[in-house]
Amino acid sequence: MQLPAGFDIEKLNIRFREMFGLPLPENGNDNREVSPSENGTEDEAGSNTPFTPPDPADFGFTLMDAGEFPEEPPMVEGLSPQTMKQWKVVPLSVTPEKVTVAMADPLDLYLREVLSGIFKVRIEPRWAEEEDIVAAVYRWYEADVDLEGTEDEETAELDDSLWDDPEQLRDLASEAPVIRLVNHVISRSLEVKASDIHFEPYRDQLKIRFRIDGVLHDVETVSKRLQPAITSRLKLMAKMNIAEMRLPQDGRIKVREGKREIDIRVSSLPTLFGESIVLRLLNRDEVKLELSSLGLSDDILSNFEKIIQKPYGMVLVTGPTGSGKTTTLYAVMNRINSPDKKIVTVEDPVEYQLDGINQIQVKPDIGLTFASSLRTILRQDPDVVLIGEIRDTETAEIAVQSALTGHLMFSTLHTNDAASAITRLQEMEIESYLLSSCLLAVMAQRLVRRICPHCRTQYPVKPGFIEEISKAMGAEIENPPEFLWKGRGCQACAMTGYSGRTGIYELLLINDEIESLILNETDSGTIAASAQAAGMRTLRQDGILKVLAGETTFEEVMRVTN
Repeated sequence: MQLPAGFDIEKLNIRFREMFGLPLPENGNDNREVSPSENGTEDEAGSNTPFTPPDPADFGFTLMDAGEFPEEPPMVEGLSPQTMKQWKVVPLSVTPEKVTVAMADPLDLYLREVLSGIFKVRIEPRWAEEEDIVAAVYRWYEADVDLEGTEDEETAELDDSLWDDPEQLRDLASEAPVIRLVNHVISRSLEVKASDIHFEPYRDQLKIRFRIDGVLHDVETVSKRLQPAITSRLKLMAKMNIAEMRLPQDGRIKVREGKREIDIRVSSLPTLFGESIVLRLLNRDEVKLELSSLGLSDDILSNFEKIIQKPYGMVLVTGPTGSGKTTTLYAVMNRINSPDKKIVTVEDPVEYQLDGINQIQVKPDIGLTFASSLRTILRQDPDVVLIGEIRDTETAEIAVQSALTGHLMFSTLHTNDAASAITRLQEMEIESYLLSSCLLAVMAQRLVRRICPHCRTQYPVKPGFIEEISKAMGAEIENPPEFLWKGRGCQACAMTGYSGRTGIYELLLINDEIESLILNETDSGTIAASAQAAGMRTLRQDGILKVLAGETTFEEVMRVTN
């Protein structure tokens, strides 16, 4: 155990002796061995009595009851369950200013200093029985299985042989401890509103990570010997072939938590040390399929709603994977869905089931691709068509022809900004005269983390900051603020300062000038400059407006737009 930087053991020794009423060492830093006469008290008969450590109750500590321990452990890193049992401590709660810790010996100043160095904040000790601390550690971290178990050569050889015996894997996956562990991980991910769970195998461990608000967090490290059972359990739940470990597989799980039904998309990928399993949690209750709830500013929302009410044409949404494109298009479908319209979607995969909409799941292995589906859809007399992604020239050509023949077409592309979507379609050999005739708008988007409402705090604007954002906005900031907002970090946001996400957007409307630029096959930079001259805000500019409004931070906007 490495002590915190600047840790003064001699100073702590003096404080310890002062507190317990022991003789101070000479010159304040004498490490000489204390003699029995110094280390004890002499009674009237002159005999030495061994020193008895004081009772914490004499120093104002009240013994905690076992029922005062929280049901779930706080989100704090730094101590493993094994260390907690060894030191007889366990964290109870965490705030930006302090970590409250249950200790079997709250008068142990040395341990308090070490814990303060680990957590980087002040320690507030509480007195608890050693048995209660050990029971809490077991209940929180070890009740399902022994996560800190070690392996010997015999165990390792047994694990290797398991992969060749599907029936034994099935039996392991059906054991109660493994079922409880997997259920516990899924339940905990739902509590912290994670979007993905990653089970990642390495040489000597299985690491479990959650993606929360777009950022991965290490959650648990599981013994390598449990990997076959956990992997098989997840594949059984997803109705995947547990005997096939050489090829990637996909599956789905449906779980119910209270009244909520959660769809889980499962993906397995063979790696050097076993199968990596990723669970995508699709919680319909957490996804707001309303355009007004996506973070669109009033002017962009007004223009976008006019576009999606057009009878025909093409609308594209662009951005990298995980930028919220599918959610935006689902919100659009939800907005324009009505009894007088037939809406058909082709997706890979279908993430949420929408009422009143015909949704198709592509299956390339049997020839059901985006292009083949789109050809058939056009014979189904649709009014609105959603193509999950334009991936190839064939799909792009059919989509453009559909938009030109009286259908309202929505789709996505993976480009960095709105203008690049136009040049991307031209690179797919789409004729410029067709593209300029059918394209209505392109909207680029990103997701930024919101400041946690529970710990948001003001801070003064640094000198030069207003000038910096004025340059980014391309105009002077009217009524510049004196303060901005940030999150200090609290238990509600797992000490990150952020909770939830909102969108930043860049809406490129196709006007006469941009149509002319498309016909002339102008580069994306010139198209973007023309759109900005017509009033388009870039992604960064839209993000800065949200910074000034106190919704997110400047650092977060720069992170997603750089």
